[in-house]
Amino acid sequence: MLKFVLPCILVLSAACTPRSEAIAPVSMTGAFSAMNCNQAATELVTERQKLTVLEANQNLAATTDALAVFLVLVPVSKITGGDKAGEVGSSKGKVIALEQRLSTCK
Repeated sequence: MLKFVLPCILVLSAACTPRSEAIAPVSMTGAFSAMNCNQAATELVTERQKLTVLEANQNLAATTDALAVFLVLVPVSKITGGDKAGEVGSSKGKVIALEQRLSTCK
């Protein structure tokens, strides 16, 4: 019985939503090069706020998944759409690209 349960738990835990720290940024090098410095600064503030909210939601989804897998063996956030990994990666990439754009401003 243990030989069956342990692999199932490992597979289900691998399906859990990742924490925001584990999500890599999407590469957006040069995506904002045509934007002027003021626009880039404004956009960076907005994107940082968005990223903060997305990361909090992602971490909540990861915690929910861990608890759900422990209790009912189902990664709930993956099923209900609570996993925002793609959005977190995209937002991280935007922040990095905007910071790179602003590093060229004087």
